[in-house]
Amino acid sequence: MEIIQVVGLGLIATFLILIIKEQKPMFAFLLATFVGVIIFIALADKIADVIRVIESLAEKAKVNTLFLGTILKIIGIAYIAEFGAQVTRDAGQNAIASKIELAGKILIMVMAIPIITLIIETVMQILPS
Repeated sequence: MEIIQVVGLGLIATFLILIIKEQKPMFAFLLATFVGVIIFIALADKIADVIRVIESLAEKAKVNTLFLGTILKIIGIAYIAEFGAQVTRDAGQNAIASKIELAGKILIMVMAIPIITLIIETVMQILPS
């Protein structure tokens, strides 16, 4: 049922934006951004539930919490970068949106270095010298 609410809010906002855009483009952009933030905030509880389940499963599987934390941060960076890029694109700033996406990808690579390093070290220990 929540998806119906999200889609309904999105459709109502879209119709309002189409009407307002011709007269006040700045208000239309602000409305689009506001609705995007509202949808994101409405889903924050669901995101927290998913994180709790993942943490519980990782604890049961005895996964190193450093890796779990890193993976959750990487997922967060990806979502935030995508959201920021879409808002920037909605404002007609495609070049800046591309830079936000690039920054997100670079930060993800930096965050992944410890995990990649451990994987390579583990493979090297398994292989005969």
